[in-house]
Amino acid sequence: MTPYAPPPQPLALYGPDFAADPHGHYRRLREHGPLTPVRIAPGVEAMLVTDYQAAVDLLRDTHTFSKDPRDWQATIPPDSPVLPVLGHRPTALFSDGDAHARYRDAINDSLALIEPHILRAEVARAAQQLIGEFAATGTGDLIAQYARRLPLHVFVTWFGVDPEDGERIVDGIGGMMNSAQGAAAAYADFVDVVTRLVADRRARPRRDLTSYLLTHPARLDDDETVRQITLVMSAGHDPTTNLIGNSILHMLTDERYAGSLHGGAMTAHEAINEVLWQEPPLANLAAHYPRRDTEFHGVRLRAGQLVLVSFGAANTQSATLTPQEGGRSGASAHLAWSAGPHRCPAKQPALLIAMTAIEQFTSQLCDAELAVPVNELLWRPGPFHRALAHLPVRFTPLDTTPATGPDEGSAAFTGGTPKVSIGS
Repeated sequence: MTPYAPPPQPLALYGPDFAADPHGHYRRLREHGPLTPVRIAPGVEAMLVTDYQAAVDLLRDTHTFSKDPRDWQATIPPDSPVLPVLGHRPTALFSDGDAHARYRDAINDSLALIEPHILRAEVARAAQQLIGEFAATGTGDLIAQYARRLPLHVFVTWFGVDPEDGERIVDGIGGMMNSAQGAAAAYADFVDVVTRLVADRRARPRRDLTSYLLTHPARLDDDETVRQITLVMSAGHDPTTNLIGNSILHMLTDERYAGSLHGGAMTAHEAINEVLWQEPPLANLAAHYPRRDTEFHGVRLRAGQLVLVSFGAANTQSATLTPQEGGRSGASAHLAWSAGPHRCPAKQPALLIAMTAIEQFTSQLCDAELAVPVNELLWRPGPFHRALAHLPVRFTPLDTTPATGPDEGSAAFTGGTPKVSIGS
């Protein structure tokens, strides 16, 4: 076994240096073993798994590791900016065993009500509307004007959120994921929006996913309902935004697209899959905690110690291995959706949203190009995500015409209700 020595001091996974070059950080971390100490916020350390096989083993090992953070949480400052992401709440993400199964069933059953063909039609219509708002100018910021706003339409529709509260949800999710100053306040405002929504649906049910969760056989109380909704939204909005943005950037900068987004050799599906391997929208997360002092892949871990999985590092490390060594065994063998019992339950809706968003963009603005050199693009600092701050592009201006009404059988994003089989 190769002896590994820890780095002189833990590398910081926050700030502009990490955001600008995460893979450089991952390479340095791998020199010190499959798990390495890192700092995710001032005064907060974790062990980061950068090895693909170690990541797979950890994600599937419910005997050695727990998802409950409360013992670890008691050891860090209560105002730490990472607590809005990692702090305990009664959700599927922070539970084991029967509690996890109860929450997970409620989430899975709710997401199963989303009809794929209706979702695709709604996303396409919303994408056309958003593109129409800036298509005539010949320039746009594809994060602020497109990728950030498109998943919001889905949540407004399916959960029955008041459209006027949409920006508060987006700001709340973004603030908590940045894990910097103001993260706690951003998360609290996000929770307030959903709490008021749940209280309203408890009194006046409608045909939306919020009402369905309140009547699910899991018998969630109001706080549990709020927490499952905030989990689904936070796990769905920022990562989907990042997946859309990172995939479009990949298409704009990879020569295989031959300068034409619409007529290049690579498809949106291929771009998304490559991004999920190379720049997964959630780069470092999947928090786990050893149930007892243990040794894992040659590294000693303390009971209750925070261990994170670097999906970004594990994926790119896997690309250098042969299949016999545990490397890629297929196009979907990446860990961007996690693995094991806590694998992302919203994979298919998220892929459908991202695919539709990219197809709509490339079909309408097929000559788009970056408006700045790629090395001038800014990435949002934060230990957990891989997220562009902006994506400025230029293109041939389009003549825009007034949007037509929604297709028959499709829910409108403003004032419409999703057609789901609630209560049947």
